[in-house]
Amino acid sequence: MRTLPLAEARHLPVWRRPTTLLFLMAAGMPVAFATWSALLNNFVIEVAGFDGSDIGWLHTVREIPGFLAIGVIALLMFIREQVLGLMALLLLGVATAITAWFPSLGGILTITMLSSIGFHYYETVNQSLQLQWIDRARAPQMLGWLLAAGSAATLAAYVLIVLTWDALELSYNTVYLASGGVTALIAVACFLLFPQFEAPNPQVKKFILRRRYWLYYALQFMAGARRQIFVVFAGFMMVERFGFDVHQVTALFLINLIANIIIAPLLGRAVAIWGEQRTLIFEYAGLICVFLAYGGVYWFGWGVLLASALYVIDHIFFGLALALKTYFQKIADPGDIAPTAAVAFTINHIAAVFLPALLGYLWLTSPAAVFLLAAGMAATSLGLALLIPRHPVPGHETRLSRLLPAPAE
Repeated sequence: MRTLPLAEARHLPVWRRPTTLLFLMAAGMPVAFATWSALLNNFVIEVAGFDGSDIGWLHTVREIPGFLAIGVIALLMFIREQVLGLMALLLLGVATAITAWFPSLGGILTITMLSSIGFHYYETVNQSLQLQWIDRARAPQMLGWLLAAGSAATLAAYVLIVLTWDALELSYNTVYLASGGVTALIAVACFLLFPQFEAPNPQVKKFILRRRYWLYYALQFMAGARRQIFVVFAGFMMVERFGFDVHQVTALFLINLIANIIIAPLLGRAVAIWGEQRTLIFEYAGLICVFLAYGGVYWFGWGVLLASALYVIDHIFFGLALALKTYFQKIADPGDIAPTAAVAFTINHIAAVFLPALLGYLWLTSPAAVFLLAAGMAATSLGLALLIPRHPVPGHETRLSRLLPAPAE
């Protein structure tokens, strides 16, 4: 494929420019992943007979490739970032398409591992490309629009599920084949239609761990640990405790998507106006309240409407995490973006490797305690966010930067 410097891409037709490619990739990934997520809890309970422990192990296996995302650095020595991202997107699509072919614990774990390799390696490379290709001044708003584009694409898939699941008596196999096939086709089209864009700053193709990025690493670790509780147990609660069917779970996801389409661009604008620190403080304070309320659903028997509302609010708060990306973009050396994206993904998934399985056993004893632990994680993240400067730049990465000696790296 032809290589084209990023500065010359503005002469291309709009449909072949880097931002168009980012939007297509942003739309392609969630068609497979979000559909897999929407059907997962019903699929594993109805077909494979999963309990809380099994779902915990499933998500532990799913997160292992995220922990190994640092392998992206080695692959970048031989494969261009853009090509690697599209290969990972293709793998995600194909693995999702054949998910229902293996309705056993071993089969589901194996296919989940393959799709997770595609998802996590795609996300690692995609985050790197976004921060390299998008100008810093436009990054918050553009990341918000990319989030909205992914939500809009998934919205179309979810509407089809809600409208046709019962009416046409669809099977899990049909839906997984369709959604995974669409993602795979988008990956192939992106590879064939776009040149290989060359960013102006060559990326370091080796492992780097810089002391001056320590706050970013810490926030990534806490975000990964906290996210697992929402991803693994919030949706599982809706099926196990309240008996949600496929179309009901999908309808809940549908509400999330509509909210994202409307709110995501506003979230990007909020980051641009408020700054990363204030945005993340608002996010973490809100998540503390949400997780405590989740615990109340079990402690005090609060109803399904509140649980559903909390699920939507929780999802909206997580959209503010784009502020973490722009914080890193402001403090990073331009050549550090790709290797640090891989390192950050690995750090983000350290807790994810063991936390779902351990909390799966805790879930069997006290579901409310799981959400109380999540509230504590959000409180820790809030404390870390207070250390972000109002205007972060290299050399002033944290509020402690001017009080402590500057690190060598």
